[in-house]
Amino acid sequence: MKKATWLLPFALLFGLQLVAQEHYTEGPVWRVSTIRVKPNQMDAYLTSLRQSSKPLLEEQKRQGIILDYKLFLKETRNDPKDWDIALAVLYKNHAAMDNLAAKGEMVRDKILGGKQQAHQLGEKREEIREIISSELIQEIMLK
Repeated sequence: MKKATWLLPFALLFGLQLVAQEHYTEGPVWRVSTIRVKPNQMDAYLTSLRQSSKPLLEEQKRQGIILDYKLFLKETRNDPKDWDIALAVLYKNHAAMDNLAAKGEMVRDKILGGKQQAHQLGEKREEIREIISSELIQEIMLK
């Protein structure tokens, strides 16, 4: 009886995945960060993204660490605390995120010059923006 009780949660979980797989196939994985830019700081923030983040992301793309990236500018505001910019980074799958920190550090050191320079950049950005959320979402294709 204990064996059956132990297997029940796994059977339910596996069964739910089978039902889900019936409806879609799994696609790539996106990391989406939403950011609120502080008042009168949009130009400074976009300049920082263009000068520092773009070369970093382009190098990660060139090395195959990421597949692509996109920036989105929110044109509607439902609340004063809404986000202004979303940064979406595309990975082939969840496995592509293995050892991501180590891969990212190598690119960071190459592009930004090292941990200290990246830390200073982060501190400057904290003065002009606030990260609202960072979500990991998987693209799916309906069958």
